[in-house]
Amino acid sequence: MKKSFGLLGEKLQHSFSPLIHGYLGDYEYPLYEIPPCDLDAFMTEKRFDGINVTIPYKQAVMSYCATVSDEARSIGSVNTIIKDANGSLHGHNTDYHGFSMMLERGKIDPNGNKVLVLGDGGSARTVRAALNGLGAREIVTISRRGENHYGNIAQHYDAQIIVNTTPVGMYPNNGCSPLSLAGFEQLMGVADLIYNPARTGLLLEAEQLGVPCVNGLAMLVAQAEMASRLFVDGTARPELVDEIINIIHKKTQNIALIGMPGCGKTTVGRTLAEAMGRPFTDIDELIETTAGKSIPTIFAEDGEETFRRLETGILADESKKNGQVIATGGGIVTRQENLDLLRQNSLIVYLKCDINELATEGRPITQSVGIEALATQRTPLYEAWSDCIIEVEAELERTVARILEVIT
Repeated sequence: MKKSFGLLGEKLQHSFSPLIHGYLGDYEYPLYEIPPCDLDAFMTEKRFDGINVTIPYKQAVMSYCATVSDEARSIGSVNTIIKDANGSLHGHNTDYHGFSMMLERGKIDPNGNKVLVLGDGGSARTVRAALNGLGAREIVTISRRGENHYGNIAQHYDAQIIVNTTPVGMYPNNGCSPLSLAGFEQLMGVADLIYNPARTGLLLEAEQLGVPCVNGLAMLVAQAEMASRLFVDGTARPELVDEIINIIHKKTQNIALIGMPGCGKTTVGRTLAEAMGRPFTDIDELIETTAGKSIPTIFAEDGEETFRRLETGILADESKKNGQVIATGGGIVTRQENLDLLRQNSLIVYLKCDINELATEGRPITQSVGIEALATQRTPLYEAWSDCIIEVEAELERTVARILEVIT
């Protein structure tokens, strides 16, 4: 009979942990989504061989442990619990290791630098302990009500590194950010413990400024690998960490298709989704369903600005999701805000097509502006927004095969 471990938390429906542990060990790994009122019964019944612990129970579970490792005790939180043969629970903290690996992967070195830690919860305790161990010169905790808060953040504009431990910007509240990076002229690195979305608003801003940044997926995988060792008394397998990070990233990122109207985004996207076993989303189709009328009718009756607002709103909802193929409208690049919506979770593929091969029927902008003028306006945007460019070929299967070559 397989051993049963798992993850304890209050809200876990979007957790990547079962997927990660599926690669790490041959054991069951259920999600224990327990409300606070049921925590005592869950911890007392001990119907598990071991568990990982996440928000908001990392401190609360400590009182149920017969022993707590020195590291976990010094941090003040437990994220891994092992049950021994006698039924006693033993608490550990693998987040320290995971966070250190996260910074290493992001090439962010706190040694000798001033670091701002956003948030003062259980994760912040671990982060501060790791930063101390890594030689940070000064660590300042920014909270909503503490001595150092978001209202007086300007006095810390000399910080070189910022670490977000808050849930601000986490799915489904994508796009939110705990602060603006404007004013941090000495910034050398930004780390965000959030991993869904892949790029939070904070990380998108860091990228725009050219500041090295990293999300929390590396921390999640590295701490899981260490927890798995504790679960099964195994040996370290650091080579698995990068492998699993890459697998999860590819499984969860969207493939977003952009390009001129009529270049075949819908046809290519639907075929690509079938080949990859993924859901397919067509933004134009969703606009028509939402509006209850065709796109030419929306343009004729309501105008382009109404259409663009609808387009951005639907893109915002769809781009929050993971693991889809998304066909966008040809004019998606006309609103700069759409770029951040796409980049939070997507690899952006530009389908480049000879303008003489583009379909124009039923496409109001193409008909009113003219295909050549439209291509002149938009081609530089498609190129700038894209992560890769795929030439559309006459045979659909060849185009799809070229995309698969690039993304897998």
